[in-house]
Amino acid sequence: MSQSNPLSLHVPEPSGRPGCSTDFSYLHVAAAGTVRRPAVDVLAADTADIANTLIRVLDDEGNAVGPWAPEPDRELWRFGLRSMLKTRIFDARMVIAQRQKKTSFYMTSLGEEAVGTAHRLALREGDMNFPTYRQQSLLIAYEVPLVDMICQLFSNEKDRMKGRQLPVMYSVRDAGFFTISGNLATQFVQAVGWGMASAIKGDTRIASGWIGDGATAESDFNTALTFAHVYRAPVILNVVNNQWAISSFQALAGGESVTFAARGVGSGIASLRVDGNDFLAVYAASQWAAERARSNLGPTLIEWVTYRAGPHSTSDDPSRYRPADDYSHFPLGDPIERMRRHLTKLGWWSDDEHEAVKGELEAEVVAAQREAEQYGTLADGAVPDVAAMFEDVYKDMPEHLRVQRAQLAAEQLAQAGEQA
Repeated sequence: MSQSNPLSLHVPEPSGRPGCSTDFSYLHVAAAGTVRRPAVDVLAADTADIANTLIRVLDDEGNAVGPWAPEPDRELWRFGLRSMLKTRIFDARMVIAQRQKKTSFYMTSLGEEAVGTAHRLALREGDMNFPTYRQQSLLIAYEVPLVDMICQLFSNEKDRMKGRQLPVMYSVRDAGFFTISGNLATQFVQAVGWGMASAIKGDTRIASGWIGDGATAESDFNTALTFAHVYRAPVILNVVNNQWAISSFQALAGGESVTFAARGVGSGIASLRVDGNDFLAVYAASQWAAERARSNLGPTLIEWVTYRAGPHSTSDDPSRYRPADDYSHFPLGDPIERMRRHLTKLGWWSDDEHEAVKGELEAEVVAAQREAEQYGTLADGAVPDVAAMFEDVYKDMPEHLRVQRAQLAAEQLAQAGEQA
């Protein structure tokens, strides 16, 4: 028998751990404006080079350069910056509310605000997003009332979900925001199915599905790609690569030797890899993908390269598994500061206005929180009536549940009598 070395497995490791600065050279960052922009009807196989580089528009000086630079739109860009600011302020305020035990749980989108905000602005009325738990900027960019969002977090009497969803798992159909599921990667197959249904009905609306880098390891990811490719579903498939899935590095999901965007090309889907901290690049790529879907040219997979600047959730301490100052060294910078620099250079923004807008938005968030607190918080025990668990489950309630509901009502009546 021939002799050979013992077999071994490769276990990916992050390039930075607590006490050791991260080496971000693995990102392969392209210079702004250097990546080509193909025609919207390009063959999926001909996007392989774009899936392995990085589409960027804003350079280090705040200039919009290259073929992906969208036409300047003063009011839209200003609204986009305001929406990103509002999202960050909202997140910070809700973390404080969680620490005050007004809600049980919260997840911020710190550092990822451009992805949801710019993408939402590239969609049309009636398009449907299938988000995960870090896309609150989609709602804020759509100007969903903050009071409604906070009531969902507090699970109070005005919570549209009646306390049945974990905080941050919103559902706003009128805003094109499908109910969030805690089971990750289901969003992709749901989005593909919704897009297929739209096409079957001869509609003009498209779907946009969202997952993170870690969820690409789920089987639903590959199932969605297969159906999207085979049926040319009018859908945008968004992979938010924020480098970390809870405490596991993105390489464990397969992002070490190939990009996540490259998986789309291998499945016959046009794919883009985009700087997710560049508002203009996100907007331009989203527009391109939306036009492709609306033109019956099929799906697009987009890998948004960004960074989760904060904890995975209020239950997480990221300093236990990565350098505490990681985000300050992330080569793609801060999305808000980059857009602020661009607008200031155009003369459409200023430092004074920035501070004034921050103050205005902080006051808006505080006022919304105070209004929501009038309907109760977790801290004061003002939660929906327990009898609500019998509602909205069956079209026709089974007899055994009718009996249980009557028993509950009798017990509640008896308790009220005793307290009187």
